[in-house]
This record gives sequence, C-alpha cells and structure tokens, in this order.
Amino acid sequence: MKYSFSYIVKLQFLGFRFSGWQKQTNAKTLHDMVDKTLSFVFEDVHYKTIGVGRTDAKVSANTYYIQLFTDEIVEEESFIASLNANFSPDFRAISIQKVDRGFNVINAPKVKEYHYYFSFGGKNHPFSAPFIVNIDESLDLQTMQQAAKMFEGEHYFHKYCTKPSDKTIFKRIINSCEIVENDVLKANFFPEESYILKVRGKGFLRYQIRLMMATLFEVGKGNLDLQFIESSLNEDNDRMYMRNNAPSSGLQLYDIELDV
Repeated sequence: MKYSFSYIVKLQFLGFRFSGWQKQTNAKTLHDMVDKTLSFVFEDVHYKTIGVGRTDAKVSANTYYIQLFTDEIVEEESFIASLNANFSPDFRAISIQKVDRGFNVINAPKVKEYHYYFSFGGKNHPFSAPFIVNIDESLDLQTMQQAAKMFEGEHYFHKYCTKPSDKTIFKRIINSCEIVENDVLKANFFPEESYILKVRGKGFLRYQIRLMMATLFEVGKGNLDLQFIESSLNEDNDRMYMRNNAPSSGLQLYDIELDV
C-alpha cells in the first residue's frame, strides 16, 4: 500500500522490559508498543512505521527515529501531545518532521553514538539495574582506556560479530572510542563512581558494542592484554567471534546524527 505522506519522529525509550525493537511472536517489543500507541492516536487513519534500526533486548535509546507513513497530513504539535498522552512511561516523543516520500530512514546516511554504562567493585543498588552493569571484581581502568582507543579507526571486526551473513562486511570504521567517567546519567541510587564506553561510527555489526565491552572487561580483569586487542583487529585475525557478550542493559543508543 502506498501512503501520501511521510514523517520522521524522534523518540526516547527505556528498553529494560522489552525484547528489542523488532516485532516478534510471543514477545513484548518496542515496535509493537509504538504501533499500538499510534492506533489510539490515529483511530481510522491508515499508517505504517519503520525504525531506524534494530536494538537488542533491554537496550534503551536516548535518541531513536521512526519513519511514519500516513494517508493524512499530521498536525505536528497536536500529534506529539497526543502520542505522549497515550505512550506508556517507558516512551517519550520529542519531535516530528515531514520528509519526502522517497526518504528511507534505514538507508539514510547516519552516525550513531552508543554508550555502555558500567561500574565495578561493590554491588550496585538494585534500582541501577536498568542502566548500569556492575562487575563485582576490581578492574584496571587505565589499561581498559588504552584498549578502548585501539578500536578507533579502520579495522576488521570478525571477532566482534555474531551470526554474520555471507554478505556481512567486517571492515568497519569507528570514529571514536573511549572510556570516561559517567557524567551523563545521574541518580541518588547510582554508585559513587561509574563509567561510560562511548563509541561513534556509521555502522555496527550484530552485538559488536557488547562484544567489545566484554573484551574490555577481560582486559580490565587481566585475562587479556593490549597485544590481544591489536591482533584481534588485524585482517589476518582467526575470525572466531568472542564468546563473552556484555549484558544488554548497560547499552544505550545515545545519539544519531541523521541526514534528513
């Protein structure tokens, strides 16, 4: 079915109680919740939505975009107000922008910034669980920071991808990758000290950020060294993906620079 109008809607969501973006049988997903909410907003208007990309179960987004196709012109201010009034507390609509019908949010040029929030040492308050992953043991943070910088630039990420297809391109560019103190998320039940792995790039492989984070945790524990990181990114790496995958709840799609 062809639709007359197309819009880009900017959203935020807490993904902790959802099984990711993509619709699935017998699972509560973010896409299902968005479409269900829109059914109350539009009532008799035909519409269709697609997301800017998939997210894993429990992953949250400070910035996420959906493309909305409709048969009628949307009055932007009232639409955002109605959408937020019908959304569950896990979601918030930020803005809506009309775009050409030929625009495709999936294929549009974009740069994504992911954050992975973590702490280490004493166990966190349970209220922190949707946001920050805790590592019980002590970590060598300085060496982890050195290792994170090694992911920057153009490398071969065979070891940081699960279930690739025959067409998967492993040679990717990471614009920036660093571990810094957490000055973004704050709450009185958070640990006194927590940290963020910040990663920016145009495209990422399946579970890439979480596999990178799990590997950095192993570096922090002293189980892997900087030489391993360097070798794992070479073209002649053994191409066996890393088995340890960091928990998804610490991952957040923080920002998307979308070329509309």
